[in-house]
Amino acid sequence: MKQTFLLIVLSSVLFSCNGNKKTAIEESNSVGASTFAELPVFELDNLLQVAEQELDKTVKVVGYVTHTCKHSGKRCFIVGKSQQASMRVEAKGEIGGFNRELVGSKLEITGVLKERRLTQEYIDQMEKNVAIKKQEDASAESCAAELSSISEMRRWMKERNKAYFSIFYMDGLEYVTLE
Repeated sequence: MKQTFLLIVLSSVLFSCNGNKKTAIEESNSVGASTFAELPVFELDNLLQVAEQELDKTVKVVGYVTHTCKHSGKRCFIVGKSQQASMRVEAKGEIGGFNRELVGSKLEITGVLKERRLTQEYIDQMEKNVAIKKQEDASAESCAAELSSISEMRRWMKERNKAYFSIFYMDGLEYVTLE
């Protein structure tokens, strides 16, 4: 389980916070008027189990904010109750940005579920980069964690007979603060 969490964290790093600095929306309990009331609500852990079937569909997900991008406010990361998996949410639609004060909050986010696929070649290159970093006297602990995540990606691919590793994320359209 720890390796899965590290894998998700590593995957999230691939989509680090960047972009132009913009003002985040003012904190409120909700963003926009909901036109998505009829959609079913998934806990993050449950959504990730059926993500392939929900790909490119508008869904609602409940999760706890662990990070908001301080430079642009255009991304946040959420975890489920188990805290074993994480998902990146992009600020789109009615969401102008995510305030730092949302960290620790439970949100219900409506958005379109998306996927980024890391190919076998891309993962091979990641592994080579870690080896180079290790030779350049990088932290052995950091390299070990990255190599463990790469191994976890390869295991996931083999178990599912896939030539890629899926990273699911959401283009957020609106959110409601639950706690």
